[in-house]
Amino acid sequence: MKFFKNITIFTLGLLYIIIGIKHFTETNFFISIVPPFISFKKEVVLVSGLLEIILGLFLLFKKTRRVSAYGIIILLIAVFPANIYLFISETPRITLGISQEQALIRMPFQIPLILIAFWHSSESHSKFFSLICSVLFLPTIIYFLLLAT
Repeated sequence: MKFFKNITIFTLGLLYIIIGIKHFTETNFFISIVPPFISFKKEVVLVSGLLEIILGLFLLFKKTRRVSAYGIIILLIAVFPANIYLFISETPRITLGISQEQALIRMPFQIPLILIAFWHSSESHSKFFSLICSVLFLPTIIYFLLLAT
């Protein structure tokens, strides 16, 4: 189980780094899903991208993994309004080329990402929790890899 957990840490660390970089290379894509009540959209997108890069990088190292995992949890909660906005507003869905149903399917995937981040926060969790996170990892990573393509 420890070997598989290390694979999930490495995979998600790299994924967060890649997505963070995309905040800088595809800024308008991310701006399109920032809810209208948030000011300074470009700055928010760039800061959240920088945080994803830093947290993804820190996730890769044991000394910073715990702080990174909790930072990822906070970041996932902070960006959740973008998922809600994507679901309720047609404008960002048109920009992203997705349906309302696809936006709805996307929202629950935040839960396994949060659970997996918590799993990464410590070397010792119950076998049951580790099993749950291991099972959740596969469909979650497949879903997000499909989004990236």
